[in-house]
Order: sequence, then C-alpha cells, then structure tokens
Amino acid sequence: MDTISQFLTLIRNAGAAKHEKVDLPASKVRAGIAQILVNEGLIRSFKVAKDSKQGIMRLYLKYDEAGNHVINSIDRVSRPGRRVYIKSDKIPVVRSGYGMSIISTSKGIMSGKQANDQKIGGELLATIW
Repeated sequence: MDTISQFLTLIRNAGAAKHEKVDLPASKVRAGIAQILVNEGLIRSFKVAKDSKQGIMRLYLKYDEAGNHVINSIDRVSRPGRRVYIKSDKIPVVRSGYGMSIISTSKGIMSGKQANDQKIGGELLATIW
C-alpha cells in the first residue's frame, strides 16, 4: 500500500467534502510533506499526537473567501510501480510557477524551489497546485 498516495487522497477528499480537519496515521514522511504544505500556505496547520501505536496526525485544511479548497489538484508522480528521479536542473515548474512540486532528497523532503536553490535532485513525490 502506498502511504503517500493515501495521504494525498485523504487531503483531496476532505477538501472536496469541505471538512475542517482530517485525521490520518502519522509518519515522518507525511509530517515532512505536511510541513511543506504549511510553509507554502496550502493547509493551515497540523499536529501529531502520540499513541501506543503509530500516532495520529491531524491536518487543518484551508479554504478561500468563497469557501473553495485552496488546493485545486494533488497528483502523485512517483509510485511504487514507477519511481521518478530527477536532477536539480530538471525540477519541473508546475502551472507556470503557481504550483509546486515535492521532492524527497538526501537532505530530507523539500519543495521543488528549495531543492533547486540547493542544487539537489531526488525522487519527485507529487505536484500540487
């Protein structure tokens, strides 16, 4: 089971249903992606609560003045069946700069802009706009 695509699908479905928050299992990768989404202003915040098992992550979604979800599209690029690795000079520009890409690098999970600034390539996890 692909946990990153499950994470992105839960965000997409909760936004379409106009939920204020969504609960899901926590992991370091999911927390890294959520931190990037907070930094870019695509979700309001997130919290990780520890329990006896894996832990629970609660994401608070963000909507615009008209009540529409801020995230229009979330696409998983690299999948377990087809991994997509890119060099630092080949990082895609999503929607002419209005979107962003999420990349797993050797220095952690970061946005495409951060990876480009640091000249680091890696696995292209997802594109968001």
